[in-house]
Amino acid sequence: MNAGAPEQAGNSQVSAPPRRRRLFPPLRIWIVAACCAAAIFLIQSRELPGDNAIANVLTLIIGFVGCMTLIVWFLIFSDYGKRIRFWSFVLGLGLVAMMAAVLRLDTVSGELVPTFRFRWTPPRDTLLSVPDHAQQVSRIDLSRTTPDDYPGFLGKDRNLRVDHLAIDPDWSHRPPRLLWKHPIGAGWSAFSVVNGIAFTLEQRGNQELVTCYDARTGELLWSHDVLARHENFLGGIGPRSTPTVDGGRVYTLGATGKLLCLDGATGNSIWSDDLLARYHVDPAKEAASVQWGRAASPLIVDNLLVVPAGGPAGGPYVSLAAFDKATGKLVWQGGDRQVSYASPSIATLCGTRQILIVNENNVTAHDPGSGRVLWSHEWPGGSSSNASCSQAVPVEGDRVLLSKAYNIGSELVQISSTGPDQWQVGSVWSNRTLLKTKFTNVVMYQGHAFGLSDGSLECVSLADGKRAWRKGRYGHGQILGVRDLLLVQAESGEVALVAADVSQFRELGRFQAIEGKTWNNLCLYGSLLLVRNAEEAACYELTVSPAAGPT
Repeated sequence: MNAGAPEQAGNSQVSAPPRRRRLFPPLRIWIVAACCAAAIFLIQSRELPGDNAIANVLTLIIGFVGCMTLIVWFLIFSDYGKRIRFWSFVLGLGLVAMMAAVLRLDTVSGELVPTFRFRWTPPRDTLLSVPDHAQQVSRIDLSRTTPDDYPGFLGKDRNLRVDHLAIDPDWSHRPPRLLWKHPIGAGWSAFSVVNGIAFTLEQRGNQELVTCYDARTGELLWSHDVLARHENFLGGIGPRSTPTVDGGRVYTLGATGKLLCLDGATGNSIWSDDLLARYHVDPAKEAASVQWGRAASPLIVDNLLVVPAGGPAGGPYVSLAAFDKATGKLVWQGGDRQVSYASPSIATLCGTRQILIVNENNVTAHDPGSGRVLWSHEWPGGSSSNASCSQAVPVEGDRVLLSKAYNIGSELVQISSTGPDQWQVGSVWSNRTLLKTKFTNVVMYQGHAFGLSDGSLECVSLADGKRAWRKGRYGHGQILGVRDLLLVQAESGEVALVAADVSQFRELGRFQAIEGKTWNNLCLYGSLLLVRNAEEAACYELTVSPAAGPT
């Protein structure tokens, strides 16, 4: 028996210990997930080159990688039963399919944060009927103007300032008082007001409308519609520009290039033009080259109406076109660049009156009488990518401030002239991290520029291009300077009152004015603050008094 024992032992097999079931991800998977989480934290907590939209896209991509790493491990490499993994996959796929069937991606914010709607919900602008062309016109008197008039884009002088009024800053005791609020057609147009009559542009279904309201009551007085519709997923639905009111007439430029001159008292057409047809632009190709629609607000210069013209994909382009404001006859053309989303403005530099315009990829100044280009300055941009929306702003000392987002920032240029056709443009300073104004413009006050820089309010010294402060979070909204105060329209629909203090940020009050994404400019007509977005419009009465003394 003892002799046979070794043989028995030699024939026996030693079994390996059972493998531990993989029910939790291994360390390397947790390391990947932790790195993704850390990267998201760093991206969201630090200021990156470009803008917050880029940070949000990176966050989405990194978050997707982290989640997919865990999902792939669970489905393929874990030791959960095949039935559990199979039905987990089917359930997850079913939830995604159900969400896709029920919800649709409706729009995105200025920082590319998406919002969703139920698929069976029609676009809001299609829920509003197209009103009659004229309703009540007897009360409309545009022959009379007032010091309070806000007759067009960015105000009377197109400088985002109202200095003849002083706002009571104590909103805690005397808050803005709601006068009216109601739905409105889609679009990013603002209000213009003359003698208590307000005008704007809006989209209702397939009709692009010029509408006229009583500013104090919100009552619709007349509308004028044309068959046109602009729609872009990132940019939204409807017209972008703001009406210009002059001499009892209302001048508008629609998102698809329809140029109108209307009788302000009745809404009847006096003359019209189609820029796309005039400049042989194919509408489908226009939607690719000027993706977010024609956005320039018409400029009145003497007896002319001036608008950016553009041209077919690949050119030739016309930077500006001037029409006789009374008849609509083309008077002159100037420049050779595609349009941007900025509007022309009038300035006097080096003692010479000139029209400034930010084009797709440069800035030009034009002689008002002939359209001849006086000077130009390269300014990077593309009207289907890193688009330019902000104005060229004249600054004391024959200087011009330029600003935009998309990692371009701001630049102050010096204009000089030694005689006719002897113009020079030099850079005083430039900084990619300052005044990254995506859809908005800057307000000048006490040698500083105030603007929403990638969604935060920023104050920058014009002398040296140094940041004084950057505070608050308002998103891609709009601002308006009222003497030593700033009205800030947040992208969320809130309105804030901020001191134009170059030494520190001080928010004095805020309230929820309207609901929904708000990219539209403010309008202040006397004590009436008119606000709107693509869904609703409202009017609030502020406590104001006539301003005394210089600003």
